[in-house]
Formats: sequence, C-alpha cells, structure tokens
Amino acid sequence: MFTHIKTSKENKEIVSKLTRKLNLGAENIIARIAFAYSLSTEKKLDLVNLKNSQGKEYSNSVLFGEYLHYYISMICVNYNIYKTDKDIPKYIKMHVDDGLEMINQELTDNPNLDGFEYLIDKIENGLLEIC
Repeated sequence: MFTHIKTSKENKEIVSKLTRKLNLGAENIIARIAFAYSLSTEKKLDLVNLKNSQGKEYSNSVLFGEYLHYYISMICVNYNIYKTDKDIPKYIKMHVDDGLEMINQELTDNPNLDGFEYLIDKIENGLLEIC
C-alpha cells in the first residue's frame, strides 16, 4: 500500500492556480476532481509516460480521505488489475497529473469561465451520460 502521491513539478503550480480559480478551498479537492475527471475519460495511460514526482505531495488520507479503497477500485476496473498491483500508485499519480492538465487547458481556453460554472457543466455532462 502506498502512503503518498506526488504530482509532477509542472503541475505543482497548476494545483495552486486551479484551486484559486475554482475557489475550492483545500488543494486536495482539485487533485480529487482531476483524478476522477481523467478516469472518467476511460483513458488507459501508459506507465512509460510517468512524469517526475517533484510537485505537490498528498498523503493517501488527505487525497482520498476514508474512500481510498473506492478510488483504488476505479483504477483496478479501468486497468483490469488486482487491488494489490504494485503499479496502482503510479496510475493514480498519472491520472491526477492528466486531469490537472486537462482542467488547466480547458480553463485556459475559456478564461471567462468561472469555477462554479465549470464544475456544474462537468457534473451535468456526467449525469447526462448515465441517463
């Protein structure tokens, strides 16, 4: 079991920027959203593209709270691996980094979009997919 995850060096600043832009409070919230957003695309990220780990550090309890096993389950389903797979922390890190980059790009492309509108739009799109 892993104890912490670190974003890439490049995404350390993006975490702070997005947290301020979206007015989310603690910086772990944007990391959770980024992880879930990246996984929702059903991408299969390749471990050879793992970025450095010189960025923002999150303990697994700060990043996922009491729900670590749910997040690990989502990785296991997406990659068809077992819950003890040694690469799970790498996949989590990669999806946090990927989600941060996706969110940052979308907000850069739409600078007038405020955080509330952005989040509601993503929630609505997610709900439409399951209806």
